[in-house]
Parts: sequence; structure tokens; C-alpha cells
Amino acid sequence: MSHKKGIETRLAHEGEDRLAHQGAVVPPLYQNSLFVFRDWDDIDAAFADRTARPIYTRLTNPTTLLAEQKIAALAGDGYACRLTASGMGAVSAAVMNSVSQGDHIVAVKNIYGPTNNFINRYLAGKMGISVTFVPGDDPAQFAAAITDRTRLIMLESPSSAVFGLQDIPAVVAIAKKHGIRTMIDNTWATPLWQRCLDMGVDIEVHSCSKYLGGHSDIVGGAIVARPEVIHDIIVNESELLGATIAPQTSWLLIRSLRTLPMRLRSHAESARNVAEFLETHPAVKRVYWPGLESHPQYALARRQLKGFTGLMGFTLATTDLTRIKAFVNALEIFQIGVSWGGHESLVYAPAISYLRDLPPERFSDLGISLGDIRISVGLETVGDLLADLGQALEKAV
Repeated sequence: MSHKKGIETRLAHEGEDRLAHQGAVVPPLYQNSLFVFRDWDDIDAAFADRTARPIYTRLTNPTTLLAEQKIAALAGDGYACRLTASGMGAVSAAVMNSVSQGDHIVAVKNIYGPTNNFINRYLAGKMGISVTFVPGDDPAQFAAAITDRTRLIMLESPSSAVFGLQDIPAVVAIAKKHGIRTMIDNTWATPLWQRCLDMGVDIEVHSCSKYLGGHSDIVGGAIVARPEVIHDIIVNESELLGATIAPQTSWLLIRSLRTLPMRLRSHAESARNVAEFLETHPAVKRVYWPGLESHPQYALARRQLKGFTGLMGFTLATTDLTRIKAFVNALEIFQIGVSWGGHESLVYAPAISYLRDLPPERFSDLGISLGDIRISVGLETVGDLLADLGQALEKAV
């Protein structure tokens, strides 16, 4: 068949040979730690390319290979994927593969909190890595931060908490001019809505616990890049650091990927209704969702993103902590939780974390405020979500 298959078809069938498994429509789960061989020459041949043929599940596993093949297809033609035990497993392996002792990183300011801690605290103390954080809304900020030791530029678009975008092609052009590797956390959009590698980014990372998994029942991470980059990460960081995804998790991820396009379309449709509702509510000061025309980077969002997802932020019109807590506690369908991207709707306030370490007057330094709220719009009936938000917002007026 010469016809180029659509992504829904590829996610359903990519890499699967059902007749090789007695016609099973769902692939088998290889829940084993090692693989045996016919003879000396057979295992010797396997060691010639430890990433292609299963030897030990810390390196590779047939179930995981199938999941990786599907995610690589999702990212585009000519790419490979490495799955890890968590999103931070993917981030740390990709970063460690990109820098050496004494190197310098340029990163967007509102990058995911644990990623920030990893590069700014852990690597600084262990390897003397230095980091310069930039707002990221102007490509010139990245160019100005580059030093002769800069080896990596880290992006996250949209970024955590404030949902700010970076002009990916422009930043990539700056990086290539200086011979610097680029890496992006594309968890929010997924490769379905944002084709970062096709825009020239070198490495893309994901938390599979979010939309790629989509059911709030797995923890995993993914690294996607050119095959030679993934091979180098596998035989170095993955094998030696050991952040290996479990076969059962890979099997569940295969299940999830089959429905990803349909789920994302539903998340996006409901999120638009929610964002527009919040934008006109008197208890809400501002909404942070790149799909709204009021977003300051809406034009850039339309250029870079093929669609939008269900994670958004908004700022309540009050700074009264009692009213802010009353709003969160009044929600019935939106459950209080730290993650997002699953079938259920969730709510979280950054102040819950930051108030443990900082006074509210320091929040502005981080680009947040006491009244900031983050919600993940799930797959429930959208009318029920609007009603739930409406009744809870009455407590914040």
C-alpha cells in the first residue's frame, strides 16, 4: 500500500505482527528480566548491537521496543525513542548525555520544577555545571546568554505555570549557529500537536504519565531524537544509570497510544469551553491558555501548534488566601492533585508548594501570584465541569 497512513492508523498498527503471536489483537507482555540464546555465536551476535535485540530488560525488551516504535512514529519519520522509568528519568539521561563537567546550560525560566532543581542544584554541585535562566519570550535572550562553554539550550513550550511559548525555529537557528544542542520538554502538546524535531530541535522529552499515558495509571518518560543520539543515550546513560521502564508500563502505554488522538481532541474541545468561560467570569483576573486570542503569544501559538490541550492556568481576582482556599475546596468534580493529562479533571494551586518555602511577596520573582490556579480539563461532560467551576468561583468573589 503506497498510501501514507494517518497517525491514528499508525498508532494502532505500527510495529505489530499479530499473526506471529497466534493472532492476538493485543500484543503480548514480555514480563521477563532476561532472554536466552541458542549458542555462543547467537548471544555474541546480540551483543554486537545491544539496542536492537533483547538480552536483558534494563537495555531493551520486546514490549518496550513496540511502545518506543509507536512513539517514534508519532514524532515523525526518521526518529527513534527511548522509554525511561519516569519523566525525570528521560530529562536526566538526555541532559547528562549533552553536557560534561564545567559546561553551561541556557534554560527557559519557567521550566518544570524538578528539571530546574536537577540542572541548577544537582548538576551544579556534582559537576560544576552552570545555568543561565531566561524568560524565553524573545529569541535574543538565548543568544545573549550563550558563553563559550554553553553546550545545551533547554526549552519548554508552553512552559510550566505561566504557559509561555518560545519561538522554537528561531532558537534552534541560534543554537545551530553556535554548535549547541537543543532539547525541549514537549509533554504539554505531545508530538501530535507540536512537531519539535521537525522544527530542528535535537532532543524531545516527555512525561508519559501525562497525555501519552492518559489514564493516571502509569509513570514513565520518553526521549525522542535521531537514531544515533538515542543509541548513544541507551548504551551510556540508560544502561549505566538504569532508569528502565517496566514491561508492564510499556504494555499499558501501547494501550494508551491507540486512543491519544481522540483523547486530545476531546481535551482540547472541553478546554476551549472552560477557558472561554473563565475569561468572562468576574472572579477571574486572567486566563493562561495559548488557544485564547487574548494570550499574548497567540500568533506564535497558531504558527507552532497544531492544536491545544487541557492544561491551563488562571489567576483569581482575589489575593485573600481564605477565599482562594474556599474556591479550591468547593470544587467537586475537579480533584486536588499534582499531576495532569489523565481522564480526570484536576486542580492545583502553586501556592500550596511555594508557601512552604517563600512568603507571598516573593512570588512575583517567580512569575506567579497567590491567586494562581492550575487546572487539567479531563474527559468528563463539559457542562458538568463548567457548573462545578461556576459554583466554586462564587466562594472566591
